Amino acid sequence: MSTPYAKLPAWADYGLIPVINLFVAFVVAGFVVLLVGENPFRAAVILVEGAFGKGTGIAFTLFYATTFIFTGLSVAVAAHCGLFNIGTEGQAYIAGLGIAVVCLSFDSVLPWWLTFPLAIVASAVVGALWGLIPAYLQAKRGSHIVITTIMFNFIAASIMVYLLVGPLKPAASQAPQTRNFFAGAELPKLNWIIELFGAKIRSAPLNISFLLALIMAFLVWLLIWRTKLGYEMRTYGHSPKAARYAGISETRIIITAMMISGALAGMMALNPVMGDQHNVAIDFVSGAGFVGIAVALMGRLHPIGIVLAAILFGMLYQGGAELAFEMPAISRDMIVIIQGLVILFAGALEHMFRPYIQALFASFSPRSVGMEAVKGKGA
Repeated sequence: MSTPYAKLPAWADYGLIPVINLFVAFVVAGFVVLLVGENPFRAAVILVEGAFGKGTGIAFTLFYATTFIFTGLSVAVAAHCGLFNIGTEGQAYIAGLGIAVVCLSFDSVLPWWLTFPLAIVASAVVGALWGLIPAYLQAKRGSHIVITTIMFNFIAASIMVYLLVGPLKPAASQAPQTRNFFAGAELPKLNWIIELFGAKIRSAPLNISFLLALIMAFLVWLLIWRTKLGYEMRTYGHSPKAARYAGISETRIIITAMMISGALAGMMALNPVMGDQHNVAIDFVSGAGFVGIAVALMGRLHPIGIVLAAILFGMLYQGGAELAFEMPAISRDMIVIIQGLVILFAGALEHMFRPYIQALFASFSPRSVGMEAVKGKGA
């Protein structure tokens, strides 16, 4: 008779398993580094020091993490409703259009603290509307959300390319981007917070959208675990039949979840557009929507886990740049391989070690010990 799997405690489910997956990913990555003739331990030191060793590295790490928090939350909200939103990339990209309209219209007449709320609303609305269409097709026509969101990524990219090489591009410019924003659309930096602890920062794009990302993480936690809507979303995600039996409208819950997901993805565009480059350029999203899938899975779809996973991937991006500089044998392509291994073990192979850990916990559970004692008496 097979040993029944035990329900894991929260610390093991949300902490132990991701740590084991991450450890195995870095062990395999270490072998990849060995193959190119470099010391994996020295590479690991350079990676960590590049991300957290100096104030500038910390600021860049948190800047990248800001982007991944938004996209990770976007994927997580949809996943709690049983929807696999692969369209985060396109929703964030097209939201840049809403930000561009606000910034180009008001950057010369309003201060940043008035432009920023308008840009938040614009990015969220555009992202939500871009998520609405696939949600409607899923709810009303049965079109699979994965297929439609992938297609809408390409549609969003095509629309943005057309606009950035045409109507939105200044006449005297050859670059496929809008004009640079004035001071009224530039977000203030948060580097001074790191400098309070004695670190020195030459130049880094960490900005106030990082605080917005943390606020959104808290609001997502409230939504999913402290509201009726969140309970309905989780119910539908666990069992659509049970949700329908309980009177939950399938159309309403799918559309609502995807619009919230799209809004979170749209707000991601605030970080690079208003906080760093101060314009809308082609491909400013740079794959952050797809990284958000790995961040959400590694964070176990919980906002706290997503924040931590986003910082990890921010470390990989910033530390990876330093690693490629310090070790020429390790190119940027090798860094992508390391990132891919983390995604592989944290996402696709997330359940590789779970059965063994569950069996281990089952063997030490009070019920298991009691059953062995009963068997011993019977003998």
